[in-house]
Amino acid sequence: MDKKLFELFHANKDVAFATSVDGKPHARIFQIMKIDAANNSIYFATSPKKEVYAQLKVNPNVAILDLKGAEFARINGTIDFDIPDETQREIFDTNPVLQRLYQTYKDLVYLRLKAETGDYFDLRTNPPTLLHYDFL
Repeated sequence: MDKKLFELFHANKDVAFATSVDGKPHARIFQIMKIDAANNSIYFATSPKKEVYAQLKVNPNVAILDLKGAEFARINGTIDFDIPDETQREIFDTNPVLQRLYQTYKDLVYLRLKAETGDYFDLRTNPPTLLHYDFL
């Protein structure tokens, strides 16, 4: 993952997370649980009872968007549900919010967003900076 994208997503863990069902967009705020820059992957967790989980089972294509002042970044990719048990435990054990809301790490579904494309924008520069990345 590009350093600028990594820095922005690492600094701001709350991102807009968009799915699509029947051609209609659905967006919500998700918290990044883990970033694996070496593998262009970002991890999330959610309840298997939530609508977003059902949406992702039908269509695993997502976009996330992060904003910090005049900088913003977008990543498009596909969700993978095959997350090793060790990674699931790590995510749960290092996030106090998850521990407060759920009894055990097994109460959640873990998601890995494999980045396919990314865009970084910086409106502070003149002209504005636009960097596009293809990760495939």
